[in-house]
Amino acid sequence: MSLHVPNQTTARKLQPLLVFAAWLITIITVAAQPARVYSPDPTGDWLVAKQIARIKIVDCDGRLWGVIAWEAEPGTDSKNPDPNLRNRPTLGMLVLLGMQPSKPNRWDGQIYNSQDGHTYSANISLVDPTTLRVQGCFLGFLCGGENWTRVETQDTQLVPPAQKTPPKSTTARKATTPQPDSTEDVCSKVLGPPGLPHERGLK
Repeated sequence: MSLHVPNQTTARKLQPLLVFAAWLITIITVAAQPARVYSPDPTGDWLVAKQIARIKIVDCDGRLWGVIAWEAEPGTDSKNPDPNLRNRPTLGMLVLLGMQPSKPNRWDGQIYNSQDGHTYSANISLVDPTTLRVQGCFLGFLCGGENWTRVETQDTQLVPPAQKTPPKSTTARKATTPQPDSTEDVCSKVLGPPGLPHERGLK
């Protein structure tokens, strides 16, 4: 009994069919895999547009709050409508207030601007995973906005511009840099007893 061996012409005819079959199997396999769903997450550390401050956004019981975690130069809340709060440091101060999801990739709430002491209606949304769009409106129609840039964890230890180093003293204690609030610290400020000083100063 003899075996039939396909000649070279038949093999050449079958080659395109084999290539097409392999391609079709690849497409079916990729399509069968579950699609990755992108879920926008604005929590984390963000550098403001002017690069003079870093805002830490945390989720406290479904609402987003933002606190000043770093600033290029120490400041005070000198424009606060409450005279009793005008000497408090801006470092550690809440600026994004009670942002709630209003639609996919959008959170609405308020933003406090320490440069003029006003609180504005505001919303935030992610342009992409590393860019946050922050918009605020005064009286409902005078709106403006800017983009913030995400700061990775390993890059959060930012340092202020270089300053003259004072002479070393053998008796002086070593200066310490204030540490940024953790998520738990921020939420404890927000969810603590009602009538927080910051809230009283903004109302």
